[in-house]
Order: sequence, then structure tokens, then C-alpha cells
Amino acid sequence: MMICDSKKRGFSKDVLLLLEHPPTITMGRSGNQNHLLIDRRELASKGVDYWNIDRGGDITFHGPGQLVGYPILELQSGEKDVHGYMRKLEESLIRLLAVYEIEGLRDNQFTGVWTREGKIGAMGVHISRWITRHGFALNVNTDLSYYNLIVPCGIVGRGVASMKKLLSRKVEMPEVVDHYIREFGFVFDRRMIGISQWELNRELQRHSEKAGIHAFSPPNAGIV
Repeated sequence: MMICDSKKRGFSKDVLLLLEHPPTITMGRSGNQNHLLIDRRELASKGVDYWNIDRGGDITFHGPGQLVGYPILELQSGEKDVHGYMRKLEESLIRLLAVYEIEGLRDNQFTGVWTREGKIGAMGVHISRWITRHGFALNVNTDLSYYNLIVPCGIVGRGVASMKKLLSRKVEMPEVVDHYIREFGFVFDRRMIGISQWELNRELQRHSEKAGIHAFSPPNAGIV
């Protein structure tokens, strides 16, 4: 939220956060509580957090071995198309999967990226004043048993997949991150520059001081 607020106040740099979460289930704005198949207390006993959040979409899982991406972009002239933005997010993931010779597919009924064995990339966003928040979750080495706790994305009768399952081997996350940065930059026509969390905090603080705004540092996350 802090980065989005800073962008609304004139912070010019677009940011892509790439990270992994601890086991967490999130429910989007259009979610159905019946799609959580376990009591919240039992969920907590399994060490899984639960959050209602303001992205689009239904229920999904985030956890270790999953690449979660938060593009915080100010969409420019020619980019101000919500459906077009979603298709670009899908394309960036499809291009990444192709690097590993995995065929990523679209489904005309459902947003996200699919394979012939199930959904591999979930997406849910929030766009305000053409500044994007939230993003995607790609199953890389994810423990897919967590999806038994929910109806993934509220879609009944469709499975989930991971790169590890499809390739029958563990995939190194740093390698996936490097490939994704390149594909994201190509699809969104952005020049990608890796920075640390400390450097991003410093950039935000400088902007806030210049604008006369008291700023707080964002929570810990892997930032590229």
C-alpha cells in the first residue's frame, strides 16, 4: 500500500515485488466463503494464515515454493485497459513456462495460466487511478496438497499443477526469478533494474521527504 500511495503522490518508478509467502489463504472481493473447505480454527492449527483482501477473484493459496509477483505499475497511455493488463500478466507467465518447455494455456472462461494437468498460475489484481496492485502466484515447487483445503479460485472440478510436478524435478527459484524478470520486462516494455529492499526504502523515503509526507518502510519482502 505504501508504494501505491507514493505513486499516487508522484513517485515515478514502477516496482515489481517478487517473493514467497508462508502458508496463507487469501479471499478476494468476489470470493465465496463456502470455497474454504476447512474450519478457520483448524486452518490456524495447521499453521496456515487467512486474509480477506481487496484484489479481484475468489480464494487462493500462497506458500513456500510459489513465486508471488506484485507489479506496482502506473499504466500509461495505451496501457489503460484492465483486460489488456491481465492478458499481459498471463503472457509474461506463459513466456516464462516456455523457457522450461512447459506449455502454458489460457482458458476463455477463467483468468490465469493453465496446463493440461491443471491451473499453474493464479491472478487477482486491484487497479485504482491506473496504478496496479496485487498480481499473480505461480506454482513452482509448491506443495499442492494445500489446495485440498479450498476450491481453488472458486472453480469446481479443475485441478492444479506446478512446475515441479510437470518436470518431475525441483526447480531452482532464483533461476525462475531471473527468467521471469526478463520476460516481464519484455511483455510490459519496462527496463528492469534489480534493487534491494533497503534501496527501495531509501527511494521511497526521499520521495516522501520531498513531498513533505511521513513514510513508513514496507514490510520485509524479496524485492528485485
